[in-house]
Amino acid sequence: MSLFTGLSAFPLTPLADYEIHEAAFVGLIQRLSTAGVDSITVLGSTGSYAYLTAHERDRIAHLAVEHAGTTPVFVGIGALRTSQILTNIDSAQRAGVAGLLLAPMTYQPLTEHDVLELFDTVTQHTDSPIIVYDNPGTTHFTFSTELYARIAALPGIASLRIPGVPAEPAKAREHVTAIRAIIPDHVTIGVSGDAFAANGLTAGCDAWYSVIGGTLPDLALAITRAIQQHRNDDALQEAQRLTPLWNLFTGFGGSLRVTAAIAEYLGLVPYQSLPLPIQGLSHSQRARVAEVVDALELSR
Repeated sequence: MSLFTGLSAFPLTPLADYEIHEAAFVGLIQRLSTAGVDSITVLGSTGSYAYLTAHERDRIAHLAVEHAGTTPVFVGIGALRTSQILTNIDSAQRAGVAGLLLAPMTYQPLTEHDVLELFDTVTQHTDSPIIVYDNPGTTHFTFSTELYARIAALPGIASLRIPGVPAEPAKAREHVTAIRAIIPDHVTIGVSGDAFAANGLTAGCDAWYSVIGGTLPDLALAITRAIQQHRNDDALQEAQRLTPLWNLFTGFGGSLRVTAAIAEYLGLVPYQSLPLPIQGLSHSQRARVAEVVDALELSR
């Protein structure tokens, strides 16, 4: 079975007083390993990679590998310049990671040619397997299906991380099937957008690249394992039960702020753990998050 299947949990990179809170980060990694997630992906968007220095990113990669036990660790390597990405690759490989996650970061708008050349350069630089990170909400670049196909044909591409699938099951299946038809068999498809995960997995995605799984792994594992055991109805019912949580993501500015507030409420990370200038949620919003966590019994 490919490393790039099942639940890949994306933990926060908690900060305190402008510095990485290493003890809290290690605690998150150990929590994920103990829970039995299939892989851990650090320095994704949930891990605030774009806000960290090269030294901080190197430290996070080493801490993750050191404390993940036998759980494979993937590391985000995205940066604005190709030279910086290559440096991040070398650093991650020295840490002993199992795979790399690459998002096409941009300040000036990127063309599809720019992005294809970026992935071509990276695959020539490293033999490590690569996850293509399609996250238009943060990168402001949208992959076409044709670009998926061209990048997936490059050596070393192991998985596509796609945005959330359509809510209607038939349309979700059609969407995933269309992508599967134009990429090599060995390249897995991973769904993101946690509210869409159960739909994506039942529609044929191989993996769930999960924000909430990095803080509440048991919740995400319950959905993932149900689908792997062909209990799709159970998974869909659990995802439906969590609608109040998904509504927080929509209503409070995205999953990062809400997930950080949950981790802070549960005492897993320090208060105001996000990198400034991201302020996190207001007091009233945090109170609502706490209500949802308690009502859904997410602290267990």
